[in-house]
Amino acid sequence: MAEERAFLIHPKQIIITLVIAAVTMLFIAFSISYLYNRMQSGIPPVKLPNLFYFNTLFLLSSSYTLHLANKAYLSDLTERYKVLIGVTIISSIIFLVLQFFAWKQMINMNIFVDAANTGSYMYLLSATHFVHVIGGLPFLIVFFVNALKKMKSPVSVLIYFSDPDKKRDLQLLTTYWHYIDILWIYLVLFFLLNYWIQ
Repeated sequence: MAEERAFLIHPKQIIITLVIAAVTMLFIAFSISYLYNRMQSGIPPVKLPNLFYFNTLFLLSSSYTLHLANKAYLSDLTERYKVLIGVTIISSIIFLVLQFFAWKQMINMNIFVDAANTGSYMYLLSATHFVHVIGGLPFLIVFFVNALKKMKSPVSVLIYFSDPDKKRDLQLLTTYWHYIDILWIYLVLFFLLNYWIQ
């Protein structure tokens, strides 16, 4: 552990930075491809289902509660920390479930995964984002389970809150979660502006 903390920049920070950079480039590539195909083919944009906008609230709330969980961690507020991590998980799961209904709403609007329309990009981008939310969810669950198991007595709470590795990991997870939020907002605004500017 001593050797791990000797790094000027921790390897996990480098990994999360590379992940964010790679996902950003992926979304930029998809966005450029969407715009190119739309301009070349003259295909009109598709309208986002209303559930996409409503679903944004749950993702934003999960990011906010995770931010508050960080503050609770730094303030040694045990029960508040546990509750906020739990609420973050619940909000994230609701987001994922509602996303399935959003895709169903798209089908009801006759927006299918079809190369002949721009709807395929909507499925592609939202599904890619969906996968990255699922990718972060197990880490949230690990934090929650560890908090329930290891934060029972005053001594165990003190050990848990004084662990710099847990503090760093929670901060990195929060950074990733905020990034996922920004990515979703970008996705919604991208399709919305494309629909307005026809």
